[in-house]
Amino acid sequence: MAHELNDQETERREGLNRLRELGINPYPAALYPVDSNAVEVKDKFKEEGEQWEVCLAGRMMSKRIMGKASFAELMDHTGRIQVYVSRDEICPEDDKTLYNDVFKKVLDIGDFIGVKGQVFKTKVGETSIRVTELTVLSKSLKPLPIVKTDADGNVHDGFADKEQRYRMRYLDLVVNPEVKKVFEQRTKIINSMRSFFNARGYLEVDTPVLQPIPGGAAARPFVTHHNSLDIEMYMRIANELYLKRLIVGGFDGVYEFSRNFRNEGMDRTHNPEFTVMEIYVAYKDYEWMMEFTEEMIEKTVVDLHGKTKIPLGEHQINFQRPFSRITFLRAIEKFTGTDVSKMSEDELRAFCKTLHIETDESMGKAKLLDEIFGEKCEPNFIQPTFVMDYPKEMSPLCKMHRDNPELTERFELMVNGKELANAYTELNDPINQRERFEEQMKLSEKGDDEAMFIDQDFLRALEYGMPPTSGMGIGVDRLVMFLTNQTSIQDVLLFPQMRPEKES
Repeated sequence: MAHELNDQETERREGLNRLRELGINPYPAALYPVDSNAVEVKDKFKEEGEQWEVCLAGRMMSKRIMGKASFAELMDHTGRIQVYVSRDEICPEDDKTLYNDVFKKVLDIGDFIGVKGQVFKTKVGETSIRVTELTVLSKSLKPLPIVKTDADGNVHDGFADKEQRYRMRYLDLVVNPEVKKVFEQRTKIINSMRSFFNARGYLEVDTPVLQPIPGGAAARPFVTHHNSLDIEMYMRIANELYLKRLIVGGFDGVYEFSRNFRNEGMDRTHNPEFTVMEIYVAYKDYEWMMEFTEEMIEKTVVDLHGKTKIPLGEHQINFQRPFSRITFLRAIEKFTGTDVSKMSEDELRAFCKTLHIETDESMGKAKLLDEIFGEKCEPNFIQPTFVMDYPKEMSPLCKMHRDNPELTERFELMVNGKELANAYTELNDPINQRERFEEQMKLSEKGDDEAMFIDQDFLRALEYGMPPTSGMGIGVDRLVMFLTNQTSIQDVLLFPQMRPEKES
């Protein structure tokens, strides 16, 4: 069904045709020689009388016609600047069409234009550009949302509907400048982490997104079919097992910013497609990794904000090292008043009932403990806290604790009531690893659709020998949420997953 044009869309298409009638290409192909930007011009221009010729391009965001001269506002990737357009400056010959027809009547808010001219200050001291040459670069056929800001800084008619903003991020970025800042900060966060790893000589790598076995985590995968090989393939749920293969291969430290996929629920902290950073370093353990992690996060926060204490919702979070530490079982005891360390599966299930935590028969000890912790403990960890020494049932890829064979050498970093990072002293005993995988298969047979698959090739790699290793994974999207004070994961993803748009 053809889209029915409203009055504004119709007018813009008429304007498009008028440009073509005048011999002006509304979508020219040639390079436009931009040599400055809005912020640079405003920052550098100080003195009236300076002779400074500039060439800028961007969207026209406002237009004030005043007879033979007009003011407009140009927005480029850095910000906005005022331009002064005089009829006789841009049309020095007798033909005044470019001003009288094109600029005054055909150009609309949202159109891309290029301007060349002199920088000057208006009588009220606003740095502006006196245009000597104006070029049409792209005609917009739909009007932008008009966002007005009054003298007190209050926004009116803002493009504020969350669903619309996520669905049309391209508009969100144009009319809500603070959104763009979040994504610039996201890049700074990733660059800070990357520089931290590179300075220590660790190698950034790429591992497969399409995998024959979805390994490295307990999660429900997306399944697809490879026609040429005629096999089922899985979108990766984690990159852990591939990175460990590289440690087997002789790399001392490897890391990857990995796009992962889990066919699970969506909410304000979960998207089916998300970014994780995983790092594995040979000859290290989880104690070393705790210190490494808190040093990396402190550095990243300081690189972004210049300080360690930052706002997050109603809290002030202090990322200064060292972070607090507590064992997993001690945390449950602290917040439930009960020691669960010696409980059987049936006893744990009964305990869950007393806590009003829903369970089902497919849940083994690991799931039950996880439910208790998630419900009763997790929300209490606001300041950065390492929760460590998890029961072995909960960590199929983790080495047994050196002092207690019932536990593993694992930690999770909790911030603002959520898990931010997960790390192990990695299991490198191939026989023990096989046994752990087989226990996972029993859970799968009980109906746990998040239980791990057995990766035979990974077991084979371990049999060739993997050095003592520590690994850590951190949810990049969640880290960005915390460091930019956003309440929803959708606010830190440029294009979050959305339900199909309803046809109007």
